[in-house]
Amino acid sequence: MISNKCHIISVCGGKGGLGKSLFSANLALAMQKEFKLPCLLIDLDNKSCGDQNIILGTRSRLNIEQFSVYKQSLNAQNLKNILGRHPSSGLSLLSAVLSSNQRLTCDLEMFKKQLFQLSQFFNYIFVDIGCEMTNLQNEILNQSSVVLMVVTPEILTVNQSRRILNELSYLPSSLFYLILNKDNKRGLNPQLISKNFNRPFLANLPEDPAFTESLHNSTPFILQSPQSLWTKNCYEIVRKLINQSLLQKGKSTGRQKALPKEDKVSLTQDSLPNKKLSSNHTNLDPLTLFKLQIHSELIKEMDLKKDLTQAKDESAKKELRNKTQVTISRLVDLRGQNFSRQERNEIIQHILDEALGLGVLEQLLSDSRISEIMVNGCNQIFFEKNGKLELSHLKITSNRHLRNIIERIVTPLGRRIDEKTPYVDARLEDGSRVNAIIEPLALDGPSITIRKFPTKRTEMNDLIFRFNSLTEEMGNFLKICVEQGLNIVISGGTGSGKTTLLNVLSSFIPESERIITIEDAAELQLKQIHVVRLETRPPNIEGEGEVSIRDLIKNSLRMRPDRIVVGECRDGAALDMLSAMNTGHDGSLTTVHANNPREAVARLETLCLMAGMDLPAKAIREQIAGAIDMILQISRLSDGSRKVKNITEVVGMQGDVITLQEVFRFKEEGFTKTGKITGQFQASGIIPSCIEKLEKKGLSIPRDLFMTKEVKNVQKPVLSLKPKIQKTKFVNRQISNSANLKKISTQILKRKKGI
Repeated sequence: MISNKCHIISVCGGKGGLGKSLFSANLALAMQKEFKLPCLLIDLDNKSCGDQNIILGTRSRLNIEQFSVYKQSLNAQNLKNILGRHPSSGLSLLSAVLSSNQRLTCDLEMFKKQLFQLSQFFNYIFVDIGCEMTNLQNEILNQSSVVLMVVTPEILTVNQSRRILNELSYLPSSLFYLILNKDNKRGLNPQLISKNFNRPFLANLPEDPAFTESLHNSTPFILQSPQSLWTKNCYEIVRKLINQSLLQKGKSTGRQKALPKEDKVSLTQDSLPNKKLSSNHTNLDPLTLFKLQIHSELIKEMDLKKDLTQAKDESAKKELRNKTQVTISRLVDLRGQNFSRQERNEIIQHILDEALGLGVLEQLLSDSRISEIMVNGCNQIFFEKNGKLELSHLKITSNRHLRNIIERIVTPLGRRIDEKTPYVDARLEDGSRVNAIIEPLALDGPSITIRKFPTKRTEMNDLIFRFNSLTEEMGNFLKICVEQGLNIVISGGTGSGKTTLLNVLSSFIPESERIITIEDAAELQLKQIHVVRLETRPPNIEGEGEVSIRDLIKNSLRMRPDRIVVGECRDGAALDMLSAMNTGHDGSLTTVHANNPREAVARLETLCLMAGMDLPAKAIREQIAGAIDMILQISRLSDGSRKVKNITEVVGMQGDVITLQEVFRFKEEGFTKTGKITGQFQASGIIPSCIEKLEKKGLSIPRDLFMTKEVKNVQKPVLSLKPKIQKTKFVNRQISNSANLKKISTQILKRKKGI
């Protein structure tokens, strides 16, 4: 954020009225006069009313906000049009505000870019941080070469200063030095204050009544009272900063040479007090051993398991995280004095994630481009990004830590995983689906599969225009099917997008209907008002208390549902689902694992047999034919894309066979140079029998929607003088057969509402 030759010296405090602004202005002036090097003072106090303008008797031409959006390139001439300049010393000033009725505000990213350009003209930049920390102040502190914290010998000041230090615990403690201001020999003992903060005082600045006169005259104190003890001590501070190389210790990582590898190894090995390490840890690198040691000491100081259990709401979790971060920072600083700024921050973040989160998995979970995470033991983590599997460089410390991560996921949900029940389905707080399996079933160590919960709900427009998973006509047809209460089964393989498509289709269920959702691990994101979400429960440690999907389907029939949405049929619950569809709960939706529509029918038949009812095969097939109207086949292709490959209607029974007819299909045609699959969506030319049912309800659906291209080309001339119609989004298109379907869906909703 700043050039290599420049140092940032920040001044902050725990509360107002400590003299931070007076000290920072006079300190910057002392540096300018003592070493004859160009210095800049930036007023970055959130509560500033233009204090530095009064103290120095000048102000900049532009305030912080105006400087951030300054368009011209910065050069020596333009600086005169931006900064203020103290007449006698030449100290430059960038004001927070230009008048008391303004407030400090700016865009952080733009300010960082401008400050980098500005730093090329100065050796030292002094920043009056104030006592209120936002992202702007934190960014400056993170780039600072030293932070001077002003305190006064008062108990309230010490208490407030401790709060600031806790907030800034992400910074190395060696970066901070104390400045005792207004020392009147009647307050707290400076040695006790220094011991309390575990940081040394750089100087004691005595209380001096002449400050009032200097403020009234808008003359910096060191110029008005050059022989005072306060002024002499101020000059002594800048000499210490330069001569004792205090600025180099806090130099940020971006402008600092990395430590030699052997020095780091020596450091981490010496940092470990326990010379006897377990056999599981002897092959780990020294940095990992250092993290393990800090984690072990953290557990001794804090009862994290108890704290995590008690932290119910977001504020309690945030407070626990801050408290844990402060403790980790202190433990790291005690043993890791030679770590660079970046290394220190990474170590603290890693231990914090291990202690309260999901360890290194947090990095993958925060990446919006990653859709799935697969952990195969502690040493192998794969993830799916943009449809492609990749091997991560990240590793978990040990299988024991991996087990702890699994426990941390399942415990809040009331689920368990142990040798008796070595696998479990669960979900994260954001809804992401988790499956975990442990030894002895997992031979190479615990395994976790996380299907990430999308931050933005996928809509039909996304499937059509963003992912090209189906056409607009197909989307509108499916919308009509859902609104009219057709029973739909979504078929596909693992990771094909069944749940995503189920989410999209369920959004078309009218608001006036009561919906019951049933899932193993809740994933659906229905936005309707009248939704009851049910989730299964595994057996307890005695093997009792299990509630299955089948139990929930049976119970849902007593809850007066209009629609039943089952996340997945995978056992005898399929028979109960079909029974519900056949007993007046039209418009129900579910998913099943199968490779094509015909296999989906066979799969449902097999699942029904698992119910143990000893029904004849023909009776089960009659149940399937009578209950299901449409089967949607969605597949994940070899290039990572997901397509609705078939929309198939269940027509009925012909003898002992369930009759299916294809309505739409995706036909693959080849590959592009980049390996992407090319193809087109086609209508089969068969008009679904359900159209006649819909027309009896007064709906008019264009038949040419289901015609093949060849038939359409015969019915209309090859050349047309009509202008091409520009496509718009799914919800806005007004001309086409798809538009007629949209009008129909609007009519349906009006009828349901009685308009």
